[in-house]
Amino acid sequence: ARDQTWVCSDASSSPILLSLRRGQATVTYAQSLLGAPETRLTALDNGLRIASEETGHSTCTVGLWIGCGSRYETEKNNGAGFFLEHMAFKGTKKHTQMALEQQVESMGAHLSAYTSREHTAYYMKTLAKDLPKAVELLSEVVQSNALSEADIEQQRSVVLRELEEVEGSLQDVCLDLLHATAFQGTPLGHSVLGPSQNARTLSRQDLVDFIKSHYKAPRMVLAAAGGVTHEELVGLAKQHFSGVSFEYEDDAVPVLSPCRFSGSEIRMRDDDMPLAHIAIAVEGASAASPDIVPLMVANSIIGSYDITFGGGKHLSSRLARLASEESLCHSFQAFHSSYSDTGLLGIYFVTDKHHIDDMMHWSQNAWMNLCTTVTESDVARAKNALKASLVGQLDGTTPKCDDIGRHVLNYGRRIPLAEWDARIDAVTPRMVRDVCSKYIYDKCPAVSAVGPVEQLPDYNRMRSAMYWLRF
Repeated sequence: ARDQTWVCSDASSSPILLSLRRGQATVTYAQSLLGAPETRLTALDNGLRIASEETGHSTCTVGLWIGCGSRYETEKNNGAGFFLEHMAFKGTKKHTQMALEQQVESMGAHLSAYTSREHTAYYMKTLAKDLPKAVELLSEVVQSNALSEADIEQQRSVVLRELEEVEGSLQDVCLDLLHATAFQGTPLGHSVLGPSQNARTLSRQDLVDFIKSHYKAPRMVLAAAGGVTHEELVGLAKQHFSGVSFEYEDDAVPVLSPCRFSGSEIRMRDDDMPLAHIAIAVEGASAASPDIVPLMVANSIIGSYDITFGGGKHLSSRLARLASEESLCHSFQAFHSSYSDTGLLGIYFVTDKHHIDDMMHWSQNAWMNLCTTVTESDVARAKNALKASLVGQLDGTTPKCDDIGRHVLNYGRRIPLAEWDARIDAVTPRMVRDVCSKYIYDKCPAVSAVGPVEQLPDYNRMRSAMYWLRF
């Protein structure tokens, strides 16, 4: 007991006082935005860019972001980028697969990669002191991949198995079908993984040609976040990446052809499935469009919902309240996928076969409300939710590094949080109504549906719900 009194007599560590203090943040939101470390950007002579944010952590994430993905593929080599991602860690000209894995393991590092429609990334999470080794290994993986015939044959079965697994993720299937129908006949319609036929037939030469055509210095960004100094990173980049070519054979610089959007639908009906997965989207804004911020606020107004949410009729999103009270769906989310010159703005929902018509009606109704009747309070709430999610996404060195890499490829610079914040603050209800009318009102939607979708309305009915008869 005596010890206890002694502990409590020290006011600064009193549990009661601590709990009172806990409710007050030591730094305000505005101060935290201004205090965020700046992202520094440098370019090498060959055009490769180096961007980093020094946070003073003892760990860091460093990676190479490349402006190349399934949009740069043809029907014949669709899936090459994804196949290369699988080949990346199967050994380089200097290290066998086993040696490479031992190097990474002995540093306690984590090596990973991903491919999307317009970007490819190879990155490594490691202790800050091991940065030089990490950059060296990444440069080998990207520049001198062994691509042995035996490994390629072995990876075919792995890629085919992964294609099979993805078939089981109905959200991925639904959104891939949405791209396939919305951007039909264009490279954006291709899936990142490619068809199984290509996984069986891609040759070593196809992969070598793909690297030669696209892995060029001006399209690469070496990004890092965490305990890294920019000067050291630039020094390492000069050492390992100054040899990356910036010239194209016969000056054949690949120019992205515009991908037209087609209002259309695709239905994969299977009445044996328990739930229907449905996505409806219109053509959205490109990554660098000024309309992107009002559209993000608009999506934040619609919000998202999951059947596990508490809150019921007290949820802030009107569509979520309806979904909860009327049992309209298991989950829904508003999404916006933006690409370099176009985008998809939509709503994806999962529901049982008896509520498809109602859920589609209220989803389109939410869109019409965005175009016509958005209020001050809707927008103020959505802005707060959007700011919180933007800050919350950058939790850790890996999401920060990914943010840096993608921003430099999309915008040529990293947009700081303070700037996002100012741009969100500038959005007014009038802007939301105008921008949503521009993209949504009386536009042809693309719709994809998988599962027991007999109740999904006819396309003409969905199209005519994209406007209101107002007098």
